[in-house]
Amino acid sequence: MTTSIFWTSLGVLLFRLEFLPLKENLPQLLGRSLYWVGVPLQILALARRSDFTQAVWLPPAITLEVLLLGMGLAILSLYLLKQLAYWQKSRLTSQLQLADRQRTYQLPIVSKLLPQQRSGKGSFVLASMLGNTGFIGLAIAPAFVDSAYLGWVVLYGVTHNILGSYGLGVVLASYFGRQTQKNQWWMQLRDVMCVPSLWAFAIGYFSRHLEFPPSIEWGIQTSLLFVIPGAFLLIGMQLSKLQGVKSFYPVIIPAVLKMLVLPALAGVILTYFGITGDARFALVLMSGMPTAFANLILAEEYNLDRQIAASSIVLTTVGLPLTIPLWLFLFK
Repeated sequence: MTTSIFWTSLGVLLFRLEFLPLKENLPQLLGRSLYWVGVPLQILALARRSDFTQAVWLPPAITLEVLLLGMGLAILSLYLLKQLAYWQKSRLTSQLQLADRQRTYQLPIVSKLLPQQRSGKGSFVLASMLGNTGFIGLAIAPAFVDSAYLGWVVLYGVTHNILGSYGLGVVLASYFGRQTQKNQWWMQLRDVMCVPSLWAFAIGYFSRHLEFPPSIEWGIQTSLLFVIPGAFLLIGMQLSKLQGVKSFYPVIIPAVLKMLVLPALAGVILTYFGITGDARFALVLMSGMPTAFANLILAEEYNLDRQIAASSIVLTTVGLPLTIPLWLFLFK
């Protein structure tokens, strides 16, 4: 936690320096570096170290279920917010006299919760479904989960990164990052096929039994030391652009969905199928991880709303210490 605070604060400080070279382009440069180099190396190393011989169907199934539920609930929330905002606007307009309609009025709270731009809706959906299963999930799970189920935690994290962050997440980011008239199904397919993390996982998986030269192994492991600090630096740079409390309004609903609704649904479904104890808690815990750094990386790569991405990461990360005791009480 101290490390994350340090690098995030450094990112805020650096971006506020007027003499910083390439100041406006630095977040995008850093985000694209993580997307094309940093994260793929991380996944490559994880794929080479992980033992998939004991893999079972349950963790990947729950991962896919949580991803699809998050996407569906986020899209449904956007639709309901849009309808409610339209109803409030119509009601307000009907109550105003014609001469007063040019005046500026306080927007209803629903309008503050609803992203207005297409790019913001994309970040809204991604924030509701993509969790930080790699860094935070794998870091804290050993403290709460029996060692017999740590393999499930790793499998959940790998599946989430491959199918979620850099699979379905890329499809959605590509879709919302383009104007409607420019969207074609083959564009999303092309973007997924070009995702470097997918290729990195394939290389790592099929090279598990090969020994790389020591220099290559050293280079991979050393490069991983820069991935997490780079992600926190990027968050800090985007946080420096936030405009006070109002920047957090659009991420309230994604935070509730990600931190409360999805893990609760995962726990109920697992209980229904007779999965209890540490097995259930391991998957519930991973389902309730804060919004992923990938949300901000995808926002930089596909031109989505960076402020919504950064705000959702901060709000859900702050909320994590409050939700873990709840899941311990309900599902441990």
